[in-house]
Amino acid sequence: MKVPTHAYRCALARLQPDPRPDPEQIKREGWRDQQILVISPDDTRLDWVERELLRRIGDRLYGSKERRHG
Repeated sequence: MKVPTHAYRCALARLQPDPRPDPEQIKREGWRDQQILVISPDDTRLDWVERELLRRIGDRLYGSKERRHG
């Protein structure tokens, strides 16, 4: 005889955030709350000048994307 098993749901599960939050919403909240900007230089909403500026800032702060040989 098959007895249906019920999955136990933890009482804290309702306090957990959404399993798949919207990335754009997280970016918006990060900017508005903490002045943290997360943007891809390949974002199609940017024009060429803005994308190039982002690439230059990223290269200056974190180094270029060139591969190291050695």
